[in-house]
Amino acid sequence: MRHSTAHDRVLGWFFCAALALPGAACGGGGGSTTPTAPSPIPSADACNLLNGLGSTTGTGILNGSSCSPDRSSVVLVNLRDGSDQPTGACSGTVIAPRAVLTAAHCLDENVRIARIWVGAGAKGVADSFVFYPDYRFNTPDSFDVGIVFTPEDIPRNPVPILTSRGGSVGETAIIAGWGRDQSSVPATLRAGSTTLSAVGTLLETRYAPPSSSVCSGDSGGPILLDAGGAWSVGGITSATSNNVCNTGTNFYQAIRPSAVSDFIRQHVPNVIER
Repeated sequence: MRHSTAHDRVLGWFFCAALALPGAACGGGGGSTTPTAPSPIPSADACNLLNGLGSTTGTGILNGSSCSPDRSSVVLVNLRDGSDQPTGACSGTVIAPRAVLTAAHCLDENVRIARIWVGAGAKGVADSFVFYPDYRFNTPDSFDVGIVFTPEDIPRNPVPILTSRGGSVGETAIIAGWGRDQSSVPATLRAGSTTLSAVGTLLETRYAPPSSSVCSGDSGGPILLDAGGAWSVGGITSATSNNVCNTGTNFYQAIRPSAVSDFIRQHVPNVIER
């Protein structure tokens, strides 16, 4: 897949998977890793398996495929300051008719306006957004979770969040987002598959071709795990260990920790859980 850098800020040895101008912070964390197994799902099938989305064409993302956004619940989150100047872009997942799950580091101190784009039509301006109250920008081990709220229903099916389990090392995962691909082409929905290399407060994957990897602009997008035959959001793309997309470890804020899942329930009481 690719890496998002809506807000690129170096955090120790991490950089955000957001897309844009310098200025945002990444969530991060450590943990042991093991090599990621080869891609368990062909990249050409990743979009079809991604919440029943449309067909795939070509290869985008890092070892992923470009997806049709026509039915995708993974959306682009456009970020602007108080003067309506662009500050970056992230990805997000529709988890309720008017709620988009993303990363806290995307919604940094300079962001005053968030717009949601489903891949066609105008970008809808959000009513408001929140992020985890104890999240500290540029600080590892903070819960990197945020939610953007829209005034009208988003014409996409909400994706469940995975709270019943945290995932297993070696488990197949699908990653998706609107970040850059290996040719540095941004703002195209892409998806790919990989396997979990470590599980804890953060989920981790390692770039090991032909598995996919996140890149700039993918911050806030989902890592999806199977929950009884339904792909559900197991984590939120947060950071990577290197400032390039084709090497290193990818980090995702896990959904299952009670601090994260309770925060989501508090603000999105109609969220679907698996």
